[in-house]
Amino acid sequence: PAHNLQARASRATRARGTGPGMSLIIRRQRPAIRKMPSLLTALSPLDGRYAKIVDALRTHFSEQALIRARLKVEIAWLRALAAERGIRELKPFSRHAASAMQRLVAGFTERDAEHIKNIEAQTNHDVKAIEYWLRGRLGDDAEIRRALELIHFACTSEDINNLAYGLMLSEARDEVMLPRLAELIAALRSLAHRHAALPMLSRTHGQPASPTTLGKEMANFVHRLRRARDRIAGVRILGKINGAVGNYNAHVIAYPGVDWERFCRRFVERLGLEFNPYTIQIEPHDSFAELFDAFAGANTVLLDLDRDLWGYISLGYFRQRMKAGEVGSSTMPHKVNPIDFENSEGNLGVANALLRHLSDKLPVSRWQRDLSDSTALRNAGSALGHSLLAYVACLRGLGKLEVDAVRLAEDLDANWEVLAEPVQQVMRRYGVPEAYEKLKALSRGKRLDRRQLAVFIRRLPIPEIAKKRLLALTPARYVGLAAALARRI
Repeated sequence: PAHNLQARASRATRARGTGPGMSLIIRRQRPAIRKMPSLLTALSPLDGRYAKIVDALRTHFSEQALIRARLKVEIAWLRALAAERGIRELKPFSRHAASAMQRLVAGFTERDAEHIKNIEAQTNHDVKAIEYWLRGRLGDDAEIRRALELIHFACTSEDINNLAYGLMLSEARDEVMLPRLAELIAALRSLAHRHAALPMLSRTHGQPASPTTLGKEMANFVHRLRRARDRIAGVRILGKINGAVGNYNAHVIAYPGVDWERFCRRFVERLGLEFNPYTIQIEPHDSFAELFDAFAGANTVLLDLDRDLWGYISLGYFRQRMKAGEVGSSTMPHKVNPIDFENSEGNLGVANALLRHLSDKLPVSRWQRDLSDSTALRNAGSALGHSLLAYVACLRGLGKLEVDAVRLAEDLDANWEVLAEPVQQVMRRYGVPEAYEKLKALSRGKRLDRRQLAVFIRRLPIPEIAKKRLLALTPARYVGLAAALARRI
């Protein structure tokens, strides 16, 4: 009977959160969205093989997270409008009504997201679907019902989206990415302090060079990553909510007596973002580009670390702790491969390809608006996901490292020619002519031992005290201020 159909439609409206005027959508409601595929059938490794590792980012960058962030902005906007005295049609919401709206955000579930996606399947518009869902969910509250027409008031979709993405990026940076970077820095600092005075042969151009200490080499990366981390943390994410082309056109025509620029500035700043007063329809994403560039910079430093550690493992400076049951090669039983640093390196490459593209693409728009930024920005979570994988893999690799002090000492003792540099400098001090040329003739492309170098030093026309200092010098002792620098980091 007709009255039963009408009753069922009314119940569906309340249950699905569609709202007034959405009966067509109710009648043509599509089946609920399919559940996530299994890890074995996922298209992306972030949702398959590595799903557990990047799970913390799902809270910030999944489709559900994006919808929730948009919902948070829409509700905050409605509440801000109600608190504005110049908007006489609205009064500030009671504590009860405000709590009811906040519960929609705090208790937002996957089922709620599915309902909104079902509406979007009919409207073909993701932000409008949230507006309709909100109307349906809030329509039963008598106090809030009078405000339904001001949901999404004067907003273009980008007003909601740029703020939603700004919140998502800010929260993911502060809650997930920076803490992982801090763990990496702490692990490297621990290595730097523990091995501050452990001598190590340097290599420039891959060839033996003036010695350093293992701790100092780790300290170099600590310093670089700290600067990179501070750059990431220092990016101030911008937001706007100024209408279809950035001029408050709709705001002013509806309520000419409101100071809209002041109102919108306060709104954006209360969300924790920095207000951008000059935009086209989209917030130009310059700050997003700065953030992605900053992450790419940190990733480049980490890539350098991965390759250096890989090389030190290859030289035997580090051994890797073995785990029972693990296999290094399917055919060579002896292998213990540096797979964690290789995994980190590979994911850093993927991450930076995405990050660099986003930082180049997002600030560019045709005239006031095109949608090419929208589909690109949806990959922000993937870019940070691959970065996070790299941080975790590098941390795992660092946790397996054991220094082989004997191998380090052997390498130093096999390369006495690196002392040609200090001998030359002492010769220069005391005015010995052609000091560089004489050491070049003695050492270039040759292997020297302690005896050969001692014979050369004893024949030098320099003070005896200087000779004694040079004769007492060994490659392991020729490390300058390396140990002090490493301890200070």
